[in-house]
Amino acid sequence: MHTGPVLTLDDLHKSFDLGFLGSMPFIGSAFGGLGIKGIGHRVDALRGLSLAVEPGEIFGFLGPNGAGKTTAIKMLMGLIRPTRGSGTLLGRPLGDRDARNRLGYLPEQPYFYEHLAPLEFLDFYGGLFPMTAGERRKRALALIDRVGLTHAINRPIRKFSKGMVQRIGIAQALINDPELVVLDEPMSGLDPLGRKEVRDLIYELRTKGKTVFFSSHILQDVEQISDRVAIIVKGKLHRIGPVAELLESPTAGVEVVLRAVSEAALPSLSGLATAAVSLQGEWRYHLTATDSVDGFIRCALELGASVVSVIPHRRSLEEIFVEEASRA
Repeated sequence: MHTGPVLTLDDLHKSFDLGFLGSMPFIGSAFGGLGIKGIGHRVDALRGLSLAVEPGEIFGFLGPNGAGKTTAIKMLMGLIRPTRGSGTLLGRPLGDRDARNRLGYLPEQPYFYEHLAPLEFLDFYGGLFPMTAGERRKRALALIDRVGLTHAINRPIRKFSKGMVQRIGIAQALINDPELVVLDEPMSGLDPLGRKEVRDLIYELRTKGKTVFFSSHILQDVEQISDRVAIIVKGKLHRIGPVAELLESPTAGVEVVLRAVSEAALPSLSGLATAAVSLQGEWRYHLTATDSVDGFIRCALELGASVVSVIPHRRSLEEIFVEEASRA
């Protein structure tokens, strides 16, 4: 098993020529020399992306639509080549066949042979790896059970719901017992129960010493299960680090919930808090970092109110994500 970084990306750049003539470099340059513009244009999908993922990590790869996440993942898989830069996968150059035998991959929009049933489907994909027929069948049955598709084991994939297709896709990514699992939007199409099962499965992979590199727009899930995350915007890396460190910041404020607040006490309390909301006999006061929480609570008690709760509000991964995307 590889002991260094499981994957590295070093100053990766990727540009695409869009448009009919823009996709033909010789024709495009000829027309460009004549001063004709607007026929095609160049898009920089990745602009100097560098990061490393260590063994045994659950690594969240985040970014808004069009940020370059899927482009970067396709480079990891050797499906497209970088315009500039380099990378490694399990210690081997990107695109290396031996490295690809040791990883599992679920694309964002998988297309599978719809006439196959789960067991046939996994046996087919297992045949891409050095496994015996007996090993493939045993592994396939275990994975079908693990992703909750035993009830549909004889049903062709064309009759699967989107969530079921996602589950069988995760199973095929694990058929070769990979060291590294790369999942592009694995929660897509899953209901809350399905998302929890996928989170549990990712945790389970880590306990077995596997590394998981995944992208997702469901930031609550990313925050719950990731060890580290990277946020890219417009092809550039904006933030990277352990989730706990990214979320370590001064509190965004404190919510104090009071009960038995008299009419006479309302003006005094409202003057000490930023905002107040009445809900089912309780008053919820929001205090910012500049407000005096101790002074507010002392005043509330003196005025005869009861303190139900004091809840500090800390930044979420979603807030950090929106901040980085908006800044760019």
